[in-house]
Amino acid sequence: MTGLVSMERIGGIIHEIRGQKVILDKDISNLYGVTTKALMQAVRRNRERLPVDFMFQLTKQEVTNLRSQFVTSSSGHGGRRHIPYAFTEQGIAMLSSVVRSPQAVRVNIEIMRAFVRLRQLAITHTDLAQRIDEMERNYDAK
Repeated sequence: MTGLVSMERIGGIIHEIRGQKVILDKDISNLYGVTTKALMQAVRRNRERLPVDFMFQLTKQEVTNLRSQFVTSSSGHGGRRHIPYAFTEQGIAMLSSVVRSPQAVRVNIEIMRAFVRLRQLAITHTDLAQRIDEMERNYDAK
């Protein structure tokens, strides 16, 4: 762990939705130490900084899919009453200019490091898969 939160914790809250790696508003607000309501108020005041490729609201089906993967509370038992928003890597980077607390800035740095690490792992995985394929072709040829 290099800072406020561990890479493992951040990695655990990154989801793939619509083919993009994103973090949900509630998870970001938890990391920042603010309520989701306060986070989204700051977002609404600075909407021009967060275009649709930086942030989007999930569909009801996407929420259902997430709930089937993770145990979440229902709105009748203290859970969310609004459909969550998802922030892409660029959206999270922009949040550091929207939510200006020292904790938010430090957490943002760790989130950016986690996204970079995930990209590096994906590249390494792809490279290893290509090497294995090449070895299999060579073995089959012999």
